[in-house]
Amino acid sequence: MAVSDPIGLAGVLAALPEPMRDPVLPAIPFFLLLLTLEWLAARRLDGIQAREHDRPAPGGYLARDAWTSIAMGLVSMATTAGWKLLALLGYAAIFTYLAPWQLSPTHWSTWVIALLGVDLLYYLYHRMAHRVRLVWATHQAHHSSRYFNFATALRQKWNNSGEVLMWIPLPLLGIPPWVVLAAFSVSLVYQFWVHTERIDKLPRPVEFVFNTPSHHRVHHGRDAPYLDKNYGGILILWDRLFGTFTPEVFRPHYGLTTQVDTYNIWTLQTYEYVAMARDVAAATRWRDRLGHVFGPPGWQPARAKGPPWQTPCAPATR
Repeated sequence: MAVSDPIGLAGVLAALPEPMRDPVLPAIPFFLLLLTLEWLAARRLDGIQAREHDRPAPGGYLARDAWTSIAMGLVSMATTAGWKLLALLGYAAIFTYLAPWQLSPTHWSTWVIALLGVDLLYYLYHRMAHRVRLVWATHQAHHSSRYFNFATALRQKWNNSGEVLMWIPLPLLGIPPWVVLAAFSVSLVYQFWVHTERIDKLPRPVEFVFNTPSHHRVHHGRDAPYLDKNYGGILILWDRLFGTFTPEVFRPHYGLTTQVDTYNIWTLQTYEYVAMARDVAAATRWRDRLGHVFGPPGWQPARAKGPPWQTPCAPATR
């Protein structure tokens, strides 16, 4: 594998503007085109726009919900740029001063390692985001829509701090910082198209290896058999390998197990932080405070055992 000559931090930063052209930006017109085509198809095939208080028709759109997702995506573009800048500076320092070697961005193997590394670390981060409430608070906004369509793909979080920390091993392994961020952008572009009900199951070899709309519909389902399944970004192989894969056997109900009934984008992004702070403030023991922060969503302190009719059930906050 090719190894580049060590270069200083100033040299890394000076070389970044050209390769740091984010692949997500030129993909935006295609995102909007596909979103528009799907929206028009939904209205044509279903005859009417999905009603707000009914279960959405397959592939349906609600204008207010879709515009909420688009608005969250626009803000996410700005916040993500800020997080990427911080990541770039930190990764450049790690790459320059701590990495035992520096891989060449001109060698194909560097890109293979970067894409596989980003995808594996994304799986691990994504799984943690569903099992640790503090991280879930950053991610839950993406799951807050009862609709599943290309607009939902744009309903992104504004806090990328967890992912930034999760990718530290990659520059430490000698992958150039801009390659790490470019690989993440490739992952984001790929994951756009899996947010649709208009594509049925694909040929078995594709379904076995890659994340597909069928697999990702399961991930967005709030039905008990589908909770905490199919975390993969590009590859579904990680879920098969680590035991978190479930096939789609019925059409999911989408959204959170306890819905946040608002279209206010600030509330959707911050609701779980506020609820978590409220639970921590109400707790009387430190282990309960820690449980509310680092336990899974819906975690509640153990109750004194008594007759079943006296034992309260923990509320679902997923």
